Amino acid sequence: MPKLIFVLLDACRFDAITQTAGYLEHLVDYHKGAKYRVRGELPSMSRPMYETLMTGLPPWQHGVVNNDVRRLSRCPNLFSLCRERGLVTAAAAYVWYSELYNNPAFDPLTDRYQLERESGIQHGIFYFEDQYPDSHLFLDGEFLRRRYHPDFLLIHSMNIDYWGHRKGGDHKQYIFAVQQAAEFLSRLLPLWLEEGCQVLITADHGMNSLGLHGGPPENERTVPLYLFTPKAVAGRFTDEEISQLNVAPLVCRLLEIPPAEGMRRQLEVRLVENS
Repeated sequence: MPKLIFVLLDACRFDAITQTAGYLEHLVDYHKGAKYRVRGELPSMSRPMYETLMTGLPPWQHGVVNNDVRRLSRCPNLFSLCRERGLVTAAAAYVWYSELYNNPAFDPLTDRYQLERESGIQHGIFYFEDQYPDSHLFLDGEFLRRRYHPDFLLIHSMNIDYWGHRKGGDHKQYIFAVQQAAEFLSRLLPLWLEEGCQVLITADHGMNSLGLHGGPPENERTVPLYLFTPKAVAGRFTDEEISQLNVAPLVCRLLEIPPAEGMRRQLEVRLVENS
């Protein structure tokens, strides 16, 4: 059964990771992976884009239209689709993921660790402070991977978003946060690939120079997609933007599960024939 690690770098702009992620860019240069430029949906806000990434639907359809919509997902999503097929799911992620896919009334006293559950996310470690260190977050994800061997593992980082809001998207601290996340990935990615995991790295939205996001400017909406799997054609495909609506059905294809009704059927990502 193919396994997939989905790394979500919250608020990571396309240009910021392109200028800092030397190892990821190196792998693409040597045709060990693929890179795309993604045009995110609107509003370019976190909770709506989490739901878009997990359901393949635009906000007007899934109904999570701002960060204040606090309820469980009402649409088939990657976690529920995996569970229907008997796949194991796990997430090391911000509290909003728990609220969307496990429990809308998150209590840090009882819900930070949600392990061996029968919910959408079976094995979850959830943090609730945006400055929770990425170094800890990635190791939370690695713990879940080693302990529970999930078929679909989400690792969701918030440090880039945190520093973007504090300093702005053009500040060196924001760029440094992107670089630090990419550097930590360079420690884990070789191990993941050696053990046969597929890896997808993307972002929900970007960040403007004022430390804000939500609208249509390129720096708030244009994000990267790195893909490491033998099922994808390797190379740099960044001359044109592809839609963020590709991500959820792409994950379904990589996990070999049927996409939900309403997800895109014709992907803009180049896959190997018969994959």
